[in-house]
This record gives sequence, structure tokens and C-alpha cells, in this order.
Amino acid sequence: MLTVDGTPVPARDHNIDEQPRIVCGRRTGVGMMSAMPSLVTPVMVPGSLNASAQPTLPIDEDVLLRPWLPSDAAALARAFQDPAIQRWHLRTADSEDEAEEWISQWRQGWETETACHWAVVDAVGSTLLGRVSLQSVILAGGQAEISYWTTPQARGQGICSRAVAQVANWALGEAGFNRLELGHSTVNVASCRIAEKTGFALEGVRRQALLHADGWHDMHLHSRVRLA
Repeated sequence: MLTVDGTPVPARDHNIDEQPRIVCGRRTGVGMMSAMPSLVTPVMVPGSLNASAQPTLPIDEDVLLRPWLPSDAAALARAFQDPAIQRWHLRTADSEDEAEEWISQWRQGWETETACHWAVVDAVGSTLLGRVSLQSVILAGGQAEISYWTTPQARGQGICSRAVAQVANWALGEAGFNRLELGHSTVNVASCRIAEKTGFALEGVRRQALLHADGWHDMHLHSRVRLA
């Protein structure tokens, strides 16, 4: 079961936050669980991410991806007033305080190695332009789901596709992930274009996979894998 900012939902979308998945285990005592022995070597081990600080990833001279800061809360709350962003999200930030809580959770994701969230900002004035995240991180399998959005003033400039490509290249390269998944509603044409531009191959359609405010949506599933 996925969760969006703490609210359970039945499936994933390119803009959904998910809590860490539970690894099956065996009972070793009352209230105690330990991981079952693995027959394969983990793709990534604990500490693969949080052994160092979350990196800032430059996109070009004018735009970069950096970790979210508490001071981004006001800009984040404003961004979520945009109808285009609201359409593909299951919740909205109704206040700056709520936005601060989201940012706190996003920052904790790196420390717990369950997610990696970046703000897309103007490199000079640090104006918020968007967000790219790796969610549902499974270190042992080297897997994650990528999500993204941009503010109205950042659209039509190729910023989103360049930001997604940069995070994907970092994840499948330096970070050591093996597979990234990207999901979006089949009627979200703009998101599908981003997937195609950034090398995420379409694998199929997940029927009635996510309930939005306007009803059930079929979902495209795209992926990129690490080259051998």
C-alpha cells in the first residue's frame, strides 16, 4: 500500500510519495523480526546513500537540483496552488506550515535511505522551479520510482526533462541503482513526453491503477535500467 504524505493510496503515480516497503522476515521472538537470509548479493547496501551528504546536481549554468531547505516552504505552498500541479496530486499544501512538514519529511528520506528529494531552482536567485524525487527506494534491489513537477514559469523551456535526466543519470550511474520506474496517468500527455525524452521505455498499461479526484486512471509504466 502506498501513501501520499501519510494518506494511503492504492497505486503509484509520477508525483506520489511512498513510505518504505516492508521486507518479509521471520519471527525470532515476541515482537521481533529479522530479515530472512538472501540468496543474492544486494545491489546497494545500507549506507550507499546516507554515508555522504545529499549531492547538489547542476543542470546547466542557470539551473540546479539541490536538497530542499526549510526556507522553501512558502514557495512550495505557492506552487501547489497551480491547477496543473493539483490535477495530478492527491493532496495539496494548504499552508506554509504544511509545506514545512513536507520538506521535513523529504529531508529525512535521505537520512533513512527511503527517498531522495531535490528542489529544482534557479542557480542565481534560488527561485523554486520544480521538484524531482526518487521514491520507494529498495536498496537491495537497486530500485526506485522517479517523480517530478515544475512551476508554471518553468514550463516550455526543457527544464523538467533536463532535471529528470540528470537525476536518472546520477541514480543509474554514480549512485548505483539498477532500475528506475516512472508512472503517470495515460491522459497525462505532458508527463509521457518527459518519460520519452529522458529514455524511460514504455513497458505497459496498469488498468485502473490510481484513483484521482476525477475517478480511476489507467497508468503508463515506464522504466530505465542501468547499462551493463
